[in-house]
Amino acid sequence: MAFAGSLSLQLSSSFNGETLSSPSLSSGRKFQEKRLLIVSKRLSGLDEAMRIRRERELETETKFRRIQPLKRGKVSQRLPVPDHISKPPYVGSALLPELSKEHQIHDVEGVVRMRAACELAARVLDYAGTLVRPSVTTNEIDKAVHQMIIDAGAYPSPLGYGGFPKSVCTSVNECMCHGIPDSRQLQDGDIINIDVTVYLNGYHGDTSKTFLCGNVSERLKRLVKVTEESMLKGIAVCKDGAMFRKIGKRISEHAEKFGFGVVERFVGHGIGTIFHSEPIICHNRNEEPGFMVEGQTFTIEPILTLGSINCTTWEDNWTTLTVDGSSAAQFEHTILITRTGAEILTKC
Repeated sequence: MAFAGSLSLQLSSSFNGETLSSPSLSSGRKFQEKRLLIVSKRLSGLDEAMRIRRERELETETKFRRIQPLKRGKVSQRLPVPDHISKPPYVGSALLPELSKEHQIHDVEGVVRMRAACELAARVLDYAGTLVRPSVTTNEIDKAVHQMIIDAGAYPSPLGYGGFPKSVCTSVNECMCHGIPDSRQLQDGDIINIDVTVYLNGYHGDTSKTFLCGNVSERLKRLVKVTEESMLKGIAVCKDGAMFRKIGKRISEHAEKFGFGVVERFVGHGIGTIFHSEPIICHNRNEEPGFMVEGQTFTIEPILTLGSINCTTWEDNWTTLTVDGSSAAQFEHTILITRTGAEILTKC
């Protein structure tokens, strides 16, 4: 909406300037009145075109819109993990770990282990995406993800993190992030973000993607597409010596072209042997200090919305929704900073 408003203001200013100052109007008042009438028609035509576009989008969105807002289903018991699988240190405590101040910069062996953890996370996420279809429950997705991770000899990092009861986050429609898998069935026209993190050989790999469920509206398809593009544009500015603030600038520039909001509350983070650490990666425009360093790993995970960027959290202290009920999409990669750019680690 901000882009459309700016466009209207710009057009009005230029037209008014032309009408009042153009030498061609010196021939008389009658000609000036005729010019003013033409200007009015042009502005009216623009407004009418924008009105028709908004009505068509609303009509399309209503056609695909779910009947009820997102509601919590039944959450089943947490799934067991075999004793032989190595677990991160926070498992067994219900307390949310504090953000570590440590920037995680890896040697050659550390990079090899990060690549292995991230490659597994990417394969699990791809598999989870194949399960997305109407009537499937998010609990079924969680169960499948859990099994694939432990079969690979890894631990599902979200399980037990600050008391989180499941092995994956599943955030549907207006849920920004941290959705807890439950008995709710996916509906035709839903979008769902699946956030997978694995702990393998002492290192975490973290990635997420928003998937389309069935027959999704064009407006939601565009939101999902632009969100992924925004993440990739943020990654493109990363390299040794680059400022962290460039990420948010680039993401915001792209999102704003399409009128989408960029959520400020949730950020990317350092990752490695520790699940969440410095640096904090802001996805919105910001003036935060700090430079990237070769060998450093962190996530970039923007959330874009159709409406408000403000949020509300359910009583479970995890599930976070847009305050106005508008849909949200998110994508995430773990990246490694190199001398000349950034390597996306969470690729198959």
